[in-house]
Amino acid sequence: MTFINPKTDFAFKKIFGSNESKPILISFLNAMIYDGNPTIADLEIIDPYLASRVPYLKDSYLDVKARLAGGAIVIIEMQVLNVASFAKRVVYNAAKTYSTQLIRGQGYFKLKPVIALTITDFEMFDNDQEVISHFVFKEKKRLFDYVDPEIELIFIELPKFNKQLDELETLTDKWIFFMKNAPTLEIVPSTMETVSEIQQAFAIANETNLNPEELADLEERERYILDQQGILLKGIEEGLAQGREQGREEGREEGIALGMREKALEIARQLLNVLDNQTISQTTGLSVEDIQNLREE
Repeated sequence: MTFINPKTDFAFKKIFGSNESKPILISFLNAMIYDGNPTIADLEIIDPYLASRVPYLKDSYLDVKARLAGGAIVIIEMQVLNVASFAKRVVYNAAKTYSTQLIRGQGYFKLKPVIALTITDFEMFDNDQEVISHFVFKEKKRLFDYVDPEIELIFIELPKFNKQLDELETLTDKWIFFMKNAPTLEIVPSTMETVSEIQQAFAIANETNLNPEELADLEERERYILDQQGILLKGIEEGLAQGREQGREEGREEGIALGMREKALEIARQLLNVLDNQTISQTTGLSVEDIQNLREE
């Protein structure tokens, strides 16, 4: 079997946001938000995915949106590329979802909490190695909650998850492993067969269950992501080559090193709002400390 990549927005919407995905999404959200506890008993998928209206390219930053039984709204996004100002966009989307609940004349008491769950294929927080980060409004010094949490931001950073199949223990582990590794698998692992919702997710992700239109759309989206990554890497390679040439023109080893470092710093500055420190370091050859110093300039 071949499984589609759940990290593309098309596949993510199909697996978690289609009409048959309700039990899958409940299990996934319980794992990501509530440590695997069966806190969510029911939900409604808002604007569910329909194969007949798949757009050519991503038309919305919100991949899946659901309303829980108590009225709280969960917006779920899978993000592969670390685009500029992404962190601000997450806050904006959460605040916009919260503020647009009311129509004119309605009281604020009708507002329901909003949970923004963001899964990233890059590292968001360089100074922390936890896979899941959960943010709420708290008093700055004494850390008590601002009434009940009205807006929560939860991030799942896939690159920080390194457990292997034989190390998966919790429902949370199994869902994160699915998100990160499904395309590399040929069968449903025995360690995950006990979770019926994950089995359902694998069934939806099975390429043989996609129609030709869906397969074509999936290929276009994956090609788009690869193209964007290629554009970024090409720019980096050209910049570093220019730095080497600049150093050669100065005619000394010190000049070569200086030219390359100056160019690497120039490129790194351009990537500060696009990539995390570790990725910039690996790409440019600068140290993580160098990158952090650039951020603090």
